[in-house]
Amino acid sequence: MSTSSNATTYDLLIIGGGINGAGVARDAAGRGLKVALCEQNDFAGATSSASTKLIHGGLRYLEYYEFRLVAEALAEREHLLNIAPHIAWPLRFVMPHVKGLRPRWMIRLGLWLYDHIGGRITLPHSASIALDRMSNPSGLRADITKGFAYSDAWVDDARLVILNLLSAQEHGADILARTRLVSAQRDVASKLWHCELEHSLTGVRQQVSARALVNSAGPWVAKLDQQLNPLQAGATHAAVKLVRGSHIVVPRLFQGEHAYILQNDDKRIVFMIPYEDNYTLIGTTDVPQADMEHGAQISTEEEGYLLRAVNQYLAKPISATDIVWRYAGVRPLFDDASDNPSAVTRDYTLVLQDSDNIPCVSVYGGKITTYRRLAESVLDKLAPWMQTRRGSWSKLESLPGGKFKRSDRAQELTYLLQKYRQLDVHFLTRLFGRHGRNAHGILKEAQTPAELGRDFGGGLTQREVDYLVLHEWACQPDDILWRRTKCGLHMSELQRSEFSTWFQQNFTNGKPVTGAATGR
Repeated sequence: MSTSSNATTYDLLIIGGGINGAGVARDAAGRGLKVALCEQNDFAGATSSASTKLIHGGLRYLEYYEFRLVAEALAEREHLLNIAPHIAWPLRFVMPHVKGLRPRWMIRLGLWLYDHIGGRITLPHSASIALDRMSNPSGLRADITKGFAYSDAWVDDARLVILNLLSAQEHGADILARTRLVSAQRDVASKLWHCELEHSLTGVRQQVSARALVNSAGPWVAKLDQQLNPLQAGATHAAVKLVRGSHIVVPRLFQGEHAYILQNDDKRIVFMIPYEDNYTLIGTTDVPQADMEHGAQISTEEEGYLLRAVNQYLAKPISATDIVWRYAGVRPLFDDASDNPSAVTRDYTLVLQDSDNIPCVSVYGGKITTYRRLAESVLDKLAPWMQTRRGSWSKLESLPGGKFKRSDRAQELTYLLQKYRQLDVHFLTRLFGRHGRNAHGILKEAQTPAELGRDFGGGLTQREVDYLVLHEWACQPDDILWRRTKCGLHMSELQRSEFSTWFQQNFTNGKPVTGAATGR
């Protein structure tokens, strides 16, 4: 493939706009590298918006002796709480104890390790608790009276991706939304990758060159690895094991701000987590998925599994008719030959192919919690080819909107509420939970609901929609309803339909239609 002489040359081209790609783009751009990232669909459009929304070490990974992974994840939990205090916050987990499953001594030992294996931990340590003496009714069966409590954290996964991309852009990265890689070839003479990209919506193509590629294509990582890095006869590529994780959302099942971690009789665990004020998030499953031809869809069997798991504990059982939303994502795990999907390592593996001294790093596996450390590891792999002006930095700089101490979160919210006294408190609280200090830039001088433009319901206003399109690469209604915000969950089917119609009339390919009734 020939590349035109005016093609932009980057130090690094990243393929895939999930959390790992976004993290690499931020880290690399912050070190002074010239970076581009392309994503063929929406950012966080697959795995990275379909998680259990947790920043955690992974208590159950201790049973599989993943001590390094747990220690690293717990250390990263501290960093993420500090750099993203607007979209991440501590969450207390309660584990009811049921006879016949894991014995109490084993749980105590695991929790003691969890409290100490990650180094300096600022969250409260674990403790034994009496479930029948909690400040709010437990919502569990009356005969379940003993349990344990420990600390982890919550995060808005899709917003974490967007904020990392915004940070990368602030550091000079080119973020190419809805842009797919058509072809990429190594050029021995120039020691560059020559690549052709295509905008997925308009079909417009462009040529770029790069000194190195990062393949962070998620569930498509192995397929892309094979395309980018042909091997000699007899050699083999790394393999990926696709494991589907599905979730259901139901009306709130219990009072209080804690979550539950429930042991199941198959030795897996299922979470019940307070979600979007009025709901409970239940997940997850571990089901092998053959391919990504039809995307990730929760099955009837998975719904039944999750319902049975929680109904073993609930005082008032729930059924499929209670489900108000369901979603599924596919984890692209490194294939370690395990027969049990739950036992496949959640650790990441970086595969470097440097044919003709032109490098490509493919990212297999990984967890949202460790994305920042994974990004540093990618830059370490590429160090022989990349001269950077600084070392590790990304744990020290807050993500956009989060430049305040996590202990000051309530104070920051109070200031927003006082500044916009005529606006609804619940609306402002949720807006702050998405944007932090950047909420001021969205609201600007607006002091009344009318100044925010059309109210679409569910806490979504025209003013925020305009911001999400102009500054956060939103191109389609679902980008806004289910990823940039979760307002779709709070809207009726009619409201979602009306919003989609309005959006399509006012925006095309992520740009306002001339003369459209936008609220800027």
